[in-house]
Amino acid sequence: MFDTREDLLTQIRLGEDNRLELKAVAFRGDRVAGPHPDGLADEIAAFANSSGGVLLLGIDERTRKPHGMSIEQLTALEHWLQGVCNDRIKPPPLIRIEKWELPDAAGYPAPVLKVDIPRSLYVHESPNGYFYRIGSSKRKMTTDYIVRLSQQRSQTRMIRFDEQPVVQAPLEALDPVLYERFRTTRTRDEDLDFLRKLGVVALDDQGIAHPSVAGILVACREPRQWMPNAFVQAVAYRGTSPSAIDDGLPYQLDARDISGPLDEQVRESCRFVARNMKVAGVKDLGRKDIPEYDLTAVFEAIVNAVAHRDYAIYGSKIRFKMFADRLEIYSPGSIPNTMTIESLPYRQAARNETLTSLLAKCPVTTDIEWVNTDRRTLMDKRGEGVRIIMENSERLSGKRPEYRLLDDSELLLTIYAAGGASQNGD
Repeated sequence: MFDTREDLLTQIRLGEDNRLELKAVAFRGDRVAGPHPDGLADEIAAFANSSGGVLLLGIDERTRKPHGMSIEQLTALEHWLQGVCNDRIKPPPLIRIEKWELPDAAGYPAPVLKVDIPRSLYVHESPNGYFYRIGSSKRKMTTDYIVRLSQQRSQTRMIRFDEQPVVQAPLEALDPVLYERFRTTRTRDEDLDFLRKLGVVALDDQGIAHPSVAGILVACREPRQWMPNAFVQAVAYRGTSPSAIDDGLPYQLDARDISGPLDEQVRESCRFVARNMKVAGVKDLGRKDIPEYDLTAVFEAIVNAVAHRDYAIYGSKIRFKMFADRLEIYSPGSIPNTMTIESLPYRQAARNETLTSLLAKCPVTTDIEWVNTDRRTLMDKRGEGVRIIMENSERLSGKRPEYRLLDDSELLLTIYAAGGASQNGD
């Protein structure tokens, strides 16, 4: 909404309404001192509970001009806002945060934070209750209003999250090179029909076509532009914990945010492990190299993480931590309520049905031929991935990988290195 500078400036001149809220920001040093986080959470939830809108932070409501912030303050404001959404709104809304420059009272560019808040699939509770937006103000919902809205949106949620339209993204966000790889020679549909049947495009409430969540994840060059949490954060540490080693050397060997379409995230995550793991040599009738990790098991683990994580949890990403003795993969979201940790190797259930179907058509490219898999696509949907992870890793290291559920909101997989910390040389 208000995606061009001209559109946004025009709306600011017209003032606040059903789609726009202006908020001044106060700082004490580089810490945010205002607005009050509870009140701001109420405003954001009201937009999400209504038709969506834009919140501009750093604008004086009286002059309708930026009041000036440093870049450091702007970054602190962004982190503070993420905390407000995650900690004070239930469930946390899916928002998009952008840093813009707009002319201040003297005409000089000044930084502001533009927050796009789409209409939500859920009814959100904020610190002071349930709110919705009317004109330039928020109103508290009556009990009848809450019940009626909950019924409406529960029907909408019968469509899975990965099938929902990303309403802030235009169709042009999809790259034809990426989605054409899913087209078969038998497909004769026009582009829009083909994309809708494929599940990479969906219609919003007004019948306007947008990329779906699944479409952004597999057919957009940079999903983070529209879904900021759609990436893998990878770090390789020297020792067996994230704390620094007191020998004057850096405690991190490598660190990278891995983004791009999901198949690229899988490839680059595998490369990250291959680049940072150690290989031991054993002399037994000739030299034999023993890697720390079975890369086929790592491949399966990363595919499972990107395919089955909960993309609706705002601010959470896949976290990938390599230590001297183990590899930890954190994936946002709980497991389906029909499954348990113990049943993971034997059962399968897909949170993202459209996404997993697309990954089952996404080819395994030849540039990861060092992964010993006979599969031609990223997923085979036969439910064998967890078994491969467990058996291949235990065969190599002698220790069975472990799954743990953290606070019922994040799944942690730990794969142990062959030889443990003894191969690390620390």
